[in-house]
Amino acid sequence: MLRPKIPTMPTPVGVTAPPAVVQPTAVEPAPQPMAPAAAPAVPTARPTVQITAGSVLAIVGAGTAVVLVVGTVLVSMLLATAITAASVAVCAVVVRSLLTSPSKRRR
Repeated sequence: MLRPKIPTMPTPVGVTAPPAVVQPTAVEPAPQPMAPAAAPAVPTARPTVQITAGSVLAIVGAGTAVVLVVGTVLVSMLLATAITAASVAVCAVVVRSLLTSPSKRRR
């Protein structure tokens, strides 16, 4: 009654063909075209990065904003943890006092 029923593998019906045999073939690399002689590399003129007073001020301002936001998030998470711990401690004290108070009143 409680034994699981395991399905049986169905038997093939009709004519079955044997699996096809795959013959390995040799792979020949394609002929490579002849490349012309490489020309000497010419250095490209790239503009240098110039840091101005405005860009330094923007970078410092963005860094300050990031530090303030991350600090606010971390302090709020710490505060939430402290509030949760305090409320759990208060609940534990209340439950303990409720459990011990009937035994003191039995006199």
